[in-house]
Amino acid sequence: MAQLAEQNCEACSTDTPPMTTEAIETHAQQLADYWQIVDDRILRAVFDFKNYYHTQAFVNAVAWIAHCERHHPDISFGYNQATVDWSTHAIGGLSANDFICAAKVDRLRAD
Repeated sequence: MAQLAEQNCEACSTDTPPMTTEAIETHAQQLADYWQIVDDRILRAVFDFKNYYHTQAFVNAVAWIAHCERHHPDISFGYNQATVDWSTHAIGGLSANDFICAAKVDRLRAD
């Protein structure tokens, strides 16, 4: 499997099945440890920052990744914390797109 962060999202249709538990576990091994799988439907990470400015800058960067990939997470944030939930809403579960975007967030965090 090619590096996730080097891949691009592909459109899913409502016919696309969600990933199996086995596929989810295989893909999750390629991500940072802070990502959690919630009910085999959501890929979630919580990020802590030192202030609002840094939190907002991170949220904006994630939004840019989402825009470029045409795959959008649910993001909630406050003064010094942001939660990012990737899920493929059209299929009601996880797809490779969620892991690709999470890997791009990992790369962002590494920079």
